[in-house]
Amino acid sequence: MNKLIQLFKISDLRKKILIVGLLLAATRVLSAIPIPSIDAMKLKEFLASSQLFGFVNLFSGGGLSHLSIVMIGVAPYITATIIMQLLTMIFPRLKEMYYEEGAAGKAKFNRWSRYITVPLAGLQAYGFLNILVSQGVIPHMGMFDLIKNVIIVSAGTMILVWLGELITEHKIGNGISLIIFAGIISGLPATVGRALFSYSAETLPTYLIFAILAILVVAGVVFINEGERKIPIAYAKRVRGMKMYGGASSYLPLKVNQAGVIPIIFAISILLFPQFIAQAMAIFSRSLSLTLTSWVNYLFNNQYLYSAFYFLLVFIFTYFYTAVTFDPKEISKNLQRSGGFVAGIRPGDSTTDFLSKIINRLTLSGAMFLGLIAILPNLTQMATGIKILTIGGTALLIVVSVALETIRQINSQLIMREYEEI
Repeated sequence: MNKLIQLFKISDLRKKILIVGLLLAATRVLSAIPIPSIDAMKLKEFLASSQLFGFVNLFSGGGLSHLSIVMIGVAPYITATIIMQLLTMIFPRLKEMYYEEGAAGKAKFNRWSRYITVPLAGLQAYGFLNILVSQGVIPHMGMFDLIKNVIIVSAGTMILVWLGELITEHKIGNGISLIIFAGIISGLPATVGRALFSYSAETLPTYLIFAILAILVVAGVVFINEGERKIPIAYAKRVRGMKMYGGASSYLPLKVNQAGVIPIIFAISILLFPQFIAQAMAIFSRSLSLTLTSWVNYLFNNQYLYSAFYFLLVFIFTYFYTAVTFDPKEISKNLQRSGGFVAGIRPGDSTTDFLSKIINRLTLSGAMFLGLIAILPNLTQMATGIKILTIGGTALLIVVSVALETIRQINSQLIMREYEEI
């Protein structure tokens, strides 16, 4: 409470928080501006019948549920960022630019990610609009209207990316993450209202069990998200001139959930891809497109097949993304250059093997956790039989992660200003 009071006493931080609040409010306004000719009831039924598109609606901050100009949200930018990070494994120059050239290299890397976002946004907008036309949510559009709406939706995504970067510049959390966070929180009152509306005396035990499970899930998300393995690091003593350096000890923190929520996002992108391909086939053959669409719908409407496939994708991508972002060999080299070593382990290849073994064990726990979080809505639906009562594990993971990261950044700014006052 004291920190909260202190936060609003400092004029600079108070100004930053107000600006960030206004920018987030602007994203909510954009999510309420719809494209024309929408059948609201059919759209609601379509989103309720598809958990996959419900997840996309989550990442668009509710923009898809209104078929707004930001209906695909920041998903294309996230996908573009993932693609760029994967390309660092193929092209050493990209890896060098991102990891070794400092702020200038990362700025260039992010600029290229924005360039890739534009065509990805166009493709996703085209795919979504075609799917919604085929479901009767929006009427059939001519080529001119289709291109116009694709441009509008793509522009909406780029506006969100721009607003996200403006938020990030104020150092009150990550802008893109806060936009998603605001979208999730904005949908909470409606979800609670629907649950209360469907309440009856017969469902009281189910609601109580659900409340207990929700608390346990929140506690588990916080525990796993903050969990880490601390590797003790010692530094050799070195004499330079008349002074002695080193001899200190530290630790290398390895998080249990090293990959964050990225594997879930990447798995969703893969799951959406067959539907986009099925719709794109209509350009060449209408009958082939309908056949592929029916197969895809069969797979996604079967909760058991969908859950198993989704869990497997998240599990695989957790290992894959961890391998991209955590390089034991590079960390071993950096430790050796700085005169550091893991206690009881020889520097060089032995340290690399030790770190690889530890990270593989941690990633197994993280992958199982993310997989269960991803399919948690399906599990709660199958257990309770009530569609309204779905513990959104992914939403909780995002909310907890963003809240903790924002608190860390705010605390760091408060500490910095305390030092300046001394």
